[in-house]
Amino acid sequence: MKLNSFDEWSPLREVVLGSAVNYTSHEVELSFELFFHDHMPFDQMYYPRHVPRDDAGQGPRDDAGQGPRDDGGQGPGASGASKIKQQYVDELNEDVEGIAELLASMSIVVHRPLPLADPCTVRTPAWSAAVVPPLNLRDNTLIIGDEIIETPPLIRARYFETQFLTPVFAEYFRRGARWTVMPRPMMTDMSFDLSYATREPVVEPIADPWPSPYDTGHEMMFDGAQCLRLGRDLIANVATANHALACDWLERHLEGRVRVHRVGLVDSHIDSAVLALRPGLLLVRSPDLAGKLPEPLRRWDMIFPPEPDENNFPAYDADDLVLTTRYIDLNVLSIDPETVMVNSACPELMRTLEKHRFTVVPFRHRHRRLFGGGLHCFTLDTVREGSGPEDYLYG
Repeated sequence: MKLNSFDEWSPLREVVLGSAVNYTSHEVELSFELFFHDHMPFDQMYYPRHVPRDDAGQGPRDDAGQGPRDDGGQGPGASGASKIKQQYVDELNEDVEGIAELLASMSIVVHRPLPLADPCTVRTPAWSAAVVPPLNLRDNTLIIGDEIIETPPLIRARYFETQFLTPVFAEYFRRGARWTVMPRPMMTDMSFDLSYATREPVVEPIADPWPSPYDTGHEMMFDGAQCLRLGRDLIANVATANHALACDWLERHLEGRVRVHRVGLVDSHIDSAVLALRPGLLLVRSPDLAGKLPEPLRRWDMIFPPEPDENNFPAYDADDLVLTTRYIDLNVLSIDPETVMVNSACPELMRTLEKHRFTVVPFRHRHRRLFGGGLHCFTLDTVREGSGPEDYLYG
């Protein structure tokens, strides 16, 4: 079928589901910490003071402690690899494959990205980073109708992640889809707007980001998961200058086709804060967030879920890096306007949706807090039957 996906609820016919093969570690460096700053324990942070600098203050010493590294402090040796226990990796892969089977059982065509064949490092002129598998696919791609838009990444290790999707995107292109890549950032330390993160005491103020010959100032960085698609309207969460620049680009690119509405709900992704279940009905984390939505959306009916129980999640060891809040299970996937896939570990949310006459399809995803995403993050809905540029806000 041809690419067609304007909203979050029309009947799902084709989807891309991520791959967790060879997801063995997280590379903890500046971009990773900024993205997960709300949840990173300070003693597990790398930047900027947790490795010794040389005597001239020019950056971390090399592995022998003899002087600055030639990568300017931004290569894999200058970051910390947070290893993930093999049990968690095996169980994640088992859960992802179970999700693939469940989607296929509902007559949904499931596409998959190329798996990460072997752990490897990617290097640009400005930095290097260990590559992570293409698991949370929604982050680096935005589907608007018949157009694939690859977004400028927020995390260095995911810079080339969409290349794992090339066979899928190329096939949709052959069927008539548009395929656009937003400008790619240099992602030096100076590229990042640190203001949002440094408002909180959990992150040490960074007064002296390490310079690079490739510094260009703040650059656009933005994830597709910062958006809520509502036909002719796109709700975009903006918390930093990086996000704002990307929204400038989206507004100009989509002018005349889609209206972009900027909101400031959370630090980045909004798909564990607000989701559209069908026209006129939202799943919203809290009344406080509902008050920050655009005025037309505040007129929609809203479901406020119960607080998640801590017992819904596995107990982890002190050295396990927990990356998400307890609200990660709001990251549901709508199959159609009456059917929603929900993590079976969250019975409170399942019962709440059933009370609102939804058919709930349970799935298993045990370690969502370790891998930074739920089912909505894992998936990219490429074909939703009947989805179109309808005016759900002002029509």
